[in-house]
Amino acid sequence: MIIENVSFPSGQHCETTALGALLRHDGIELSEPMLFGLGEGLGFVYWDAKNMDFPFLGGRVKPTLITRTVAERLGLQLHVQETGSTRKAWQNVTDALDSGRPVGLQLDCYHLEYFTSKVHFGGHFVAMYGYDDARAHLIDTAQQGGAVTTSLASLERARGERGPMTARNLSFTVTASERRPALGEAIRKSVRANAHAFLNPPIANLGHRGIGKAARQVLGWLDRAASPARDLPLAATLMERGGTGGALFRALYRDFLAESTSLVDDENLRAGHQLYAEIAPLWTEVSEHIAAAGARSDASALRRASEILTDLASRERRAMQVLSTVRAA
Repeated sequence: MIIENVSFPSGQHCETTALGALLRHDGIELSEPMLFGLGEGLGFVYWDAKNMDFPFLGGRVKPTLITRTVAERLGLQLHVQETGSTRKAWQNVTDALDSGRPVGLQLDCYHLEYFTSKVHFGGHFVAMYGYDDARAHLIDTAQQGGAVTTSLASLERARGERGPMTARNLSFTVTASERRPALGEAIRKSVRANAHAFLNPPIANLGHRGIGKAARQVLGWLDRAASPARDLPLAATLMERGGTGGALFRALYRDFLAESTSLVDDENLRAGHQLYAEIAPLWTEVSEHIAAAGARSDASALRRASEILTDLASRERRAMQVLSTVRAA
């Protein structure tokens, strides 16, 4: 069973790639930055715990929130299913596929056979467009190969894995409505809502406050790491090339704002885009300093990363204050 014409070329981030493939099949063509921005995807989290090998810097909201918010903003019908039953989980997928509708899946990429880097990450997304007796046919990011396959057994393990950020065999479908809200107004709402969430984090690990915390914490990363030569470069790689689209998702959000300025006439939107155009390269610079600190055991590189992060906390707070004032239509 193979559904034709399911693709999302050059996808960089897993959830927007999966969502984009489902929407394209239903006749909705939106760029990846537009999906990320409409989904109010930009965030920040500094995550550390006793059971973690090393701290994690995240630049987006929690899994499925982008998909759920895009559906709300565009008036899409989103059908999400979760179950602890392996049999029911497979039936949920095959029922949709057999009816001609591709399915989004949240799973742990560690078990997918085409992944060359074996790291547990339970917040990964793929779009599934077919299956046979032995293999599942999936759409993943360009980095992972685009149109790929994995065995049904490995897919079952990936969907059923338990741990941080995992879901209970989560699958979803989206269906376009006959009447959709105007894209310009959807953009305005998403920009304002994303800014409000970023400016008002419930805890100090999130949003602009989380960036400030990261600025303080990175100074001790050489002591925190069991293997600085391994852990710091890996953290830097995840920031820049771990499915973030570059610069810890800031490049995607910059591009969303740029595209939005051609659709929405608002001086604060244009100003916000200019600010994020300046912000994005600084995140790349932070990742370079972190990688260098690990490679050379160089505390001065971490001090420079800390200085830039302190600046970024202020810059992003200012940028989101500007974007929070984008007018309603």
